[in-house]
Amino acid sequence: MIQTWALLVDAYRELNSKKLFWITMALSMLVVCAFGAFGLYPGGYSALWFKFDHAFFNSRIIPPEKFYKFIFASIGIPVWLTWIASILALISTAGIIPDFVSGGAIELSLSKPIGRVRLFLTKYCTGLLFVGFQVGVFTLACIAVIGVRGKSWEFDLLLAIPIVLCFYSYLFAMCALIGLLTRSSIAALLLTLLFWIFLFAMNATDSIFVMQRETARAKIEHYERREAPLLRVAEGQLKALKEMGSSLTDEDGNFPEGLASELEVANPLLASNRRNLEEARRSLEKWTRWSKIATGVKTVLPKTQETIKLLERSLLSSEDMRLLSRQEEYERTGRVSESTSGDSDDPFAHHQVAARRTEEAFRDRSVWWIIGTSLGFEVVVLGIACIIFARRDF
Repeated sequence: MIQTWALLVDAYRELNSKKLFWITMALSMLVVCAFGAFGLYPGGYSALWFKFDHAFFNSRIIPPEKFYKFIFASIGIPVWLTWIASILALISTAGIIPDFVSGGAIELSLSKPIGRVRLFLTKYCTGLLFVGFQVGVFTLACIAVIGVRGKSWEFDLLLAIPIVLCFYSYLFAMCALIGLLTRSSIAALLLTLLFWIFLFAMNATDSIFVMQRETARAKIEHYERREAPLLRVAEGQLKALKEMGSSLTDEDGNFPEGLASELEVANPLLASNRRNLEEARRSLEKWTRWSKIATGVKTVLPKTQETIKLLERSLLSSEDMRLLSRQEEYERTGRVSESTSGDSDDPFAHHQVAARRTEEAFRDRSVWWIIGTSLGFEVVVLGIACIIFARRDF
């Protein structure tokens, strides 16, 4: 363990000497300052010393600590640490493995009494130090801001440290393997970014499929609810037409095109509703099949976005998210919709319901599936890298 500790200390000294490490740290502190610049008061919200009255966005409707948690979990971690700081971390750490195996440092390290696998894994862990320090400092600073501004010390925000480290480890494992194979920092960085984009596209595809599935399900529920009242109207109209002696068929005894029964002739809206219902059922079957395929493909891949979303799931309940989404809807449209069942005639009502259900579907996915399968992928990648490192002649 002495050799391992010495390598970790050496890695810290290397990070400490890099300007990019301190630039990222300074930018993180600026983000924290911006985070603390906003606040809520009973009449609205404030930015620095400016106050803005607002009917919904105020401390009477949303508690300040939940507001700060939402900003931390939905913007601070996903936008800053997950994207910007992680890209800077990849730029800074992409050369750790390539520089190690292509320079003269590896001969000196291999001459020491330390196994090759332990040596490689130690170098891999040193690459995680960059993100570990960044997310640790950022999280502690945000806890201090919430404690001072929101009057609540939210130490459960510390969960961000292992979650962000898990997220970054998926990417850095690929970066380490590619760097070992190519011995090129640029190739390792670019191919890892492409892999990250691929994972983002897979998650977006999965989201679209689930959204389409839930939209179809919302439409089915809507059309099924309309069936009974339309049927009652059709029965009343049919009775009236028969009393008047009106013919419901043509000379050949056929119903008008697109109508299949006397009830549909009496009330064409019933026929339209039934056609829409059948189309929605076919759509549900199709998108359910595609969503299962997307989930199956994602099972063997690291789930970067869903891993980060675990922080939001742990900090904010579904009720909190609905409250905050209503605030966002008011900001965007100037009103808050009351319908949550999809029973409205608004053409966008189904999509609103589907969006809520899609969010709930992702929140209901097992933590063990998200983390377990992602870490399984990482173990396989690191295992391949360790085998190559142990057998390669340097």
